[in-house]
Amino acid sequence: MRILLVEDDARLGEALSEALTDQRYVVDVAKDGEKGWQQVTTLPYDLILLDVTLPKLDGMSLCQRLRTQGYDQPLMMITARDTSADKIAGLDAGADDYVVKPFDLPELLARIRALLRRGSSGSSPGMQWGRLQLNPSTYEVQYGDRPLRLTPKEFSILELLVRNGRRVLSRAAVIEHIWSLQEPPEEDTVKAHIKSLRQKLRVSGAPEDLIETVHGLGYRLKQI
Repeated sequence: MRILLVEDDARLGEALSEALTDQRYVVDVAKDGEKGWQQVTTLPYDLILLDVTLPKLDGMSLCQRLRTQGYDQPLMMITARDTSADKIAGLDAGADDYVVKPFDLPELLARIRALLRRGSSGSSPGMQWGRLQLNPSTYEVQYGDRPLRLTPKEFSILELLVRNGRRVLSRAAVIEHIWSLQEPPEEDTVKAHIKSLRQKLRVSGAPEDLIETVHGLGYRLKQI
């Protein structure tokens, strides 16, 4: 899942981005409200973490602009403003949650998980493509009754392929969904991960062409 962190405090932004990345989220960082607005209109995000006191466009105004434009993804405000009036203003502006700095990191992560569950309440916790089964909540994957040990990036790529099924995904599209804007790799990196995935799937009994290459276009899963 992809999260946008709009935070002008460089140290906090770096620490929080690292903590979220450790939880296997893809994190993009914007350091002012206008940049945050540009990011949201460019890429799809599953959650926005938003500071209130921001340069160029404050968090309250950005939140209101997003909601006015029909943006309905989860949005959490993180701020040092701790009065009841501030919290009411933030929630009235359209925030789904309001967390006061300094915050307890495990509690913040739990609140994020709760918002993401709410935002995807219509989806099943488990995913399946034929005999291939994934559980994004536990990061477990198996083919038939044989579990696979995947790296975080391998799991993310396989999850993306399952979510898209027969839709062809280019290497650039995979990078856009799996890596943050601050650390995009070369396209050959995707090729290497796909090769490793195919090897692990084959060892688990999956057909060699479970992940198909559509030459000149990208990858997709084999028709069930």
